[in-house]
Amino acid sequence: MQLQSVSVSIPCPWGTSQKGVCLGSLELNPIKFKFWHQELQPNRPSKARTFCCAGGAGRENPILKRSVPYPQNMDLPPILSKKKKKPYPIPLKKIQQAAKVDKKLFEKGIEKPLEPPENGLLVPDLIPVAYKVLEAWKVLIQGLAQLLHVVPAHGCSICSEVHVGQTGHLIQDCQGPGNVHRRSHHTWVKASVNDILLPMESYHQYDPFGRRIKHETRFNYDRIPAVVELCIQAGVEVPEYPSRRRTKPIRILGKKVIDLGGFVEDPKPKPSGDSSYPLLQLDTYMGHIGQFSAPAASDVQMVAQETLNAYETVRRGVTKLMQKYSVKACGYCPEVHVGPWGHNAKLCGEFKHQWRDGKHGWQDATVDEVVPPNYVWHVRDPMGPSLRGALKRFYGKAPAVVEVCIQAGAKVPDIYKPMMRLDIVIPDSEEASLVA
Repeated sequence: MQLQSVSVSIPCPWGTSQKGVCLGSLELNPIKFKFWHQELQPNRPSKARTFCCAGGAGRENPILKRSVPYPQNMDLPPILSKKKKKPYPIPLKKIQQAAKVDKKLFEKGIEKPLEPPENGLLVPDLIPVAYKVLEAWKVLIQGLAQLLHVVPAHGCSICSEVHVGQTGHLIQDCQGPGNVHRRSHHTWVKASVNDILLPMESYHQYDPFGRRIKHETRFNYDRIPAVVELCIQAGVEVPEYPSRRRTKPIRILGKKVIDLGGFVEDPKPKPSGDSSYPLLQLDTYMGHIGQFSAPAASDVQMVAQETLNAYETVRRGVTKLMQKYSVKACGYCPEVHVGPWGHNAKLCGEFKHQWRDGKHGWQDATVDEVVPPNYVWHVRDPMGPSLRGALKRFYGKAPAVVEVCIQAGAKVPDIYKPMMRLDIVIPDSEEASLVA
């Protein structure tokens, strides 16, 4: 215990000219008390005040701090306007700074230093990751095709809305053509794998660093899921889709490729007797519900959990691959291209495409553009009444794949609980207007 007295100037809530005398401090680990006496001031009540402050020695009160595993609710990412370009994933200032560095190296005649895979070589550490992602992709497609026999899913035949439940919801938010005459009601039909897992396709190139795809030559290249193309460029060998594997790195001076190793013609794919990678299990269009039978009643929960785990594996693996391998996305439309630079096909029809002659505005892609979440309304009771528009602010959302797996018996991941709003009580329709 220690006691000391010293005259100090203290900040006062009533003014800046007041002074006080510190009476002392008392330190009892871990709490420290300080006392000071307030002098009398004119135009104030004739009372002397003694103040006391107590503070811990850099410790937080465990009683006041609550450990919350996840927030109660969370808003979904905002829907971007189609009348402006998407924001850059990488700040524009950093892009400009990198361009200035490349320009200085070009002026000095110094080649741009490149590391795999920017120089055309593979990253050995990411080859097992690519194989794992492709295996999970097959499990995901097969699992969804099986679960859709058990879990009913509906898609609007006019817009892109999807709903997982016994019947379609009654929320009037259809944005398709003629929605005014239908009062924005949806026209529900049976959904397929493509409605749950949105197919994002990309052109497959034998040599991603070779000749760029032109508008006239776009039909010479196959379009496959972007996830599959990313895995192929990361080292996966698929007989139906061969890829060039370089042994010598390419050389770039500024923006000009000075040593590419020569151009090669794309070989014709040769069918292989190995059925480890059949096209049926790689493409969502071929993975139709009829190709896979419904699972046994005792295996539904297991299939749902495996499918959900495969979905998370795909997203984590794609995130890891995209940190090294270049994937481009159009800033105006959903087009995606896997490779160091985008193609030149004039297929963009979004905002101000006339000014760009239909060319895409390429920029770095995000994971949600390669594997779209496709959020749908979360249904707590599949056998209960349909969702209504008057209560939609109380409903949560989840990715369509997650919603299908959860309704089939899979465990809800913690990361999706806030957006599903599981802790919010849904009132009755008559009580909705009374809720603050």
